[in-house]
Amino acid sequence: MSLRSSTRTALVSVRTLLLFTLVLGVGYTGVITAVGQLALPAQADGSLVTGADGRVVGSSLIGQSFTDADGAALPQYFQSRPSAAGDGYDGASSSGSNLGPENADLIASIAERKTEIAQREGVSESEVPADAVTASASGLDPHISPAYARLQVNRVAESRGIPASEVEQLVRASIQSRDLGYLGEESVNVLQLNLELDQLAARKG
Repeated sequence: MSLRSSTRTALVSVRTLLLFTLVLGVGYTGVITAVGQLALPAQADGSLVTGADGRVVGSSLIGQSFTDADGAALPQYFQSRPSAAGDGYDGASSSGSNLGPENADLIASIAERKTEIAQREGVSESEVPADAVTASASGLDPHISPAYARLQVNRVAESRGIPASEVEQLVRASIQSRDLGYLGEESVNVLQLNLELDQLAARKG
C-alpha cells in the first residue's frame, strides 16, 4: 500500500471517529438529557426529595438509616429495613449479603435483629415481618412493607406525643400500590413517611 493510500485511509478513519464521537457521544447524550429534563425532570435528576426547608434530604429511590451516631434506632422515626451495602445504604457499594439461607452467620443476624425489633416495638418475635430483619438484594431499598410500618406506629406515636390513630392514618396514606396494579407488593417509602411525620409533628407543635 502506498504512502498516499495509507494517509487517505488514516484520514478517513479519523474523520469517521470524530463524526461518531459528535453524533453518539455528544448529540445523542444531549438529546436524551433534554428529553429527560423536559418529560421527567424529577427522575432525570435522581428523584431527589426535599425537606420543609427546601434542602435536599435524600432520594426516593435510595434508602437511608434513621439512627444515632452509635447506630441505635431513633425512636421518633420509622426504621428502614437492614442494609448490606457497605456500612449501610452506601450507594457506592450496592449489594446484598450474598449469604445463603442456611448460612449460620445470616441465621444468627436475623435472630438477633428479630429479638431487638420485638423488644423495641413491644411485640412478640412472631409478629416481626421478614423485611424488618433481612436486607434487600441491592442493599438500597427505600421501602418497607405496610406490616412493618404498622408495627412501628405505637413506638413512634409515643415518642412524638401524637395519637397512634393519627400516625396510623399517616401510614395508610403513605402505602404505595403494586406497580401496574399487580407487580410486586404494596410498600411504604420510609424517607417520605418520616418527612410527613415531621410535618405532622410541626403542625401540632
